[in-house]
Amino acid sequence: MTSANPSPLWQPDPDSVARARITAFQAWAAERHGAPADGGYAALHRWSVDRLETFWEAVTEFFDVRFSTPYARVLGDRSMPGARWFPGATLNYAEHALRTADTRPGEPALLYVDETHDPRPVTWSELRRQVGSLAAGLRALGVRPGDRVSGYLPNVPQAVVALLATAAVGAVWTSCAPDFGARSVLDRFQQVEPVVLFTVDGYRYGGREHDRRDVVAELRRELPTLRAVVHIPLLGTEAPGGALDWSALTSADVDPVFEQVPFDHPLWVLYSSGTTGLPKAIVQSQGGILVEHLKQLGLHCDLGPQDRFFWYTSTGWMMWNFLVSGLLTGTTIVLYDGSPGHPGTGAQWRVAERTGATFFGTSAAYVMACRKAGVHPARDHDLSRVRCVGTTGSPLPPDGFRWLHDEFAASGADLWIASVSGGTDVCSCFAGAVPTLPVHIGELQAPSLGTDLQAWDPDGEPLTDEVGELVVTNPMPSMPIRFWNDPDGSRYHDSYFDTYPGVWRHGDWITVTSRGSVVIHGRSDSTLNRQGVRMGSADIYEAVERLPEIRESLVIGVEEPDGGYWMPLFVHLTPGTTLDEALLDRIRRTIREQLSPRHVPDEIIEVPGIPHTLTGKRIEIPVKRLLQGSPLEKAVNPGSIDDLDLLHFYENLARERR
Repeated sequence: MTSANPSPLWQPDPDSVARARITAFQAWAAERHGAPADGGYAALHRWSVDRLETFWEAVTEFFDVRFSTPYARVLGDRSMPGARWFPGATLNYAEHALRTADTRPGEPALLYVDETHDPRPVTWSELRRQVGSLAAGLRALGVRPGDRVSGYLPNVPQAVVALLATAAVGAVWTSCAPDFGARSVLDRFQQVEPVVLFTVDGYRYGGREHDRRDVVAELRRELPTLRAVVHIPLLGTEAPGGALDWSALTSADVDPVFEQVPFDHPLWVLYSSGTTGLPKAIVQSQGGILVEHLKQLGLHCDLGPQDRFFWYTSTGWMMWNFLVSGLLTGTTIVLYDGSPGHPGTGAQWRVAERTGATFFGTSAAYVMACRKAGVHPARDHDLSRVRCVGTTGSPLPPDGFRWLHDEFAASGADLWIASVSGGTDVCSCFAGAVPTLPVHIGELQAPSLGTDLQAWDPDGEPLTDEVGELVVTNPMPSMPIRFWNDPDGSRYHDSYFDTYPGVWRHGDWITVTSRGSVVIHGRSDSTLNRQGVRMGSADIYEAVERLPEIRESLVIGVEEPDGGYWMPLFVHLTPGTTLDEALLDRIRRTIREQLSPRHVPDEIIEVPGIPHTLTGKRIEIPVKRLLQGSPLEKAVNPGSIDDLDLLHFYENLARERR
């Protein structure tokens, strides 16, 4: 499965390799910890998984992690699930996130941008002051270590302050974006029983104001554990009765007091998409996230004090938490609150230009939308400071790599493209960015340090240059410490460890190539299995959506009661396009020639739209369940879908077929 063209799309120049922080880390770890001085990234990666404890100890020393009490050893128990990292150690995540306030107090920690695209800075000293004031306010409200604090907030500076103040107190943060409806939020927050709710009166998106006061009122009624509600007047309304005002809680001039908590003390709760049931409430630790994100952002993304880090995200997606962790490396983080395509498709590039972003992260879907819309980012914007464009959410198709490279090359820029893949489950990347390695079209550069990523066959044998299950054979510090309300750990175990005992199975199809890169083929639990030949849905999307007439597609493989297998392809067409015989023939020919004759769909069906999760991922499993005859209320959690009406189309289709 390596690409036909063995020459790389991009190669870092020798100066960039020499300057990269991962190069400095390798030389330092060779001198102090016996890491290989030669052999480049491949040798460093091999050492990082063979000498797992030494590697993670080196990460904590290299980034000067401050343990207020020392650890007894790096890894007290290697078993999965149940690995215990740095037992005995205490620290605080927020303390590390605010360290730069001591050395660069007047420089921007945050750049906040709304749909006007005018950046507004929040300095390191001001961020630290607000966190100090709010942490004191939370303690005055009786918030104690382990209590849950929730945010119904857009991607605004107040959300960052609230997260860091919560962590400073040792409480547990959890958030949803305000485009989530009340039921979706309650499905998440009711599980963890928050004592404080930070909320806005509404938000602005697509040039319009969206009032959320009715939703907030419902949240207050349905969350009986709340002791306080904090009102942030984004639309300028008065605080409702009984709510506290944000400005009153953040006006004091006090230094933050950082609660020193055990390494595995909960930092935040993230949620799975919850398309087929209650979302999993995934608990990650202060120490685990701290060291994993220092490695991922400092070494793999090569971020430091000179950088400006912009990733388009919302507070309901793990990439927001990942973005906030940019502060750990002294980086200025860019918070954009608004539509990704307002006033035009090129909006995110304009934000990158206006903020001087050096690392710009977005979704693969956005890159492909820009390509289809004829956007010319580097021609129409000054993106001279952007040295890396990162993509995630779904695999970046080969055409996306080529388009990004060519658009920047046309303006004389040498762009590093980092397609990355990980998961909410670990709030990090299994594979992706390496600043010292070449980029090959359609491939992630390499597995991440400290991550023994492999592709396995059904018998647990590793595969090279063949499609297999994505597994991780060693523990990672940011793996969940548990799921909330899972007292015996059975739901956690069954989510990742029931296929290969003691080994993390993520649920993706991947190829690990003989040159050490990684190709992602989509979710393995929605695999297309035709006559014994398996293919990931992402391969179909990548081929079909090259056609200019196809806006988006969804392919489902349905095992039928009589032993048959029905594979429809649903297509959402671009405006003005009709699904005539000529287009049907081109779609079939594209799949037959580029992928496999066996994977030509049984039917190609035009649909009014493709349903997504609230974080923008196509939903395949619920649609498959609908097509197999499950009633809508059992096939999908309605609160997890961006447009529930779209699912009625598939429900009606299933009824007609029966």
